[in-house]
Order: sequence, then structure tokens, then C-alpha cells
Amino acid sequence: MANIKSQIKRNRQNELARQRNKATRSALKTRIKRFTESVDAGDSAAAEEAYREAARALDKAAAKGVLHKNTASNTKSRLAKRLQRSS
Repeated sequence: MANIKSQIKRNRQNELARQRNKATRSALKTRIKRFTESVDAGDSAAAEEAYREAARALDKAAAKGVLHKNTASNTKSRLAKRLQRSS
């Protein structure tokens, strides 16, 4: 346990950031899972909408610093390829 006042505050801030990042990552995984399920079901309209939502969520996560921008870009590319194959 930290004794230094500034470190106690830093620990508090880190915990809040960790919770925010965890929530963002969880929502991101949900969006990607919805996309995958709609592609597997063969519903192209739903898959397109799910792709847009997932791509937007990936961009937001990258902007917030939860994901590296290249990671977000690679994931979007992989999802787009999968969408094209299914259509």
C-alpha cells in the first residue's frame, strides 16, 4: 500500500482508467461478436450494419487510446474481408 499522497491519488486514477478501458474493450468484443454472428447467419443487411457499428467502435477505442490505431485498423480490415467473402 502506498504511503505517498500523490501515489494514492495516482492509484485511484489508474483504477478508474482501468475500469473505463475494460468497459470499452468489452463493448468492442460484443460488437465484433454481433458482426460475426450475423455473417454466420447469412444476413447480409444485418452484417453490414454490424460492421459499421464495429468499425465505429474500433475507431473510438483507438482514439481513446484503449487500442493502438494499427490494431484497430487491422481488425477493421479483417472484418471487412470477412464481410466481402460472405456477400
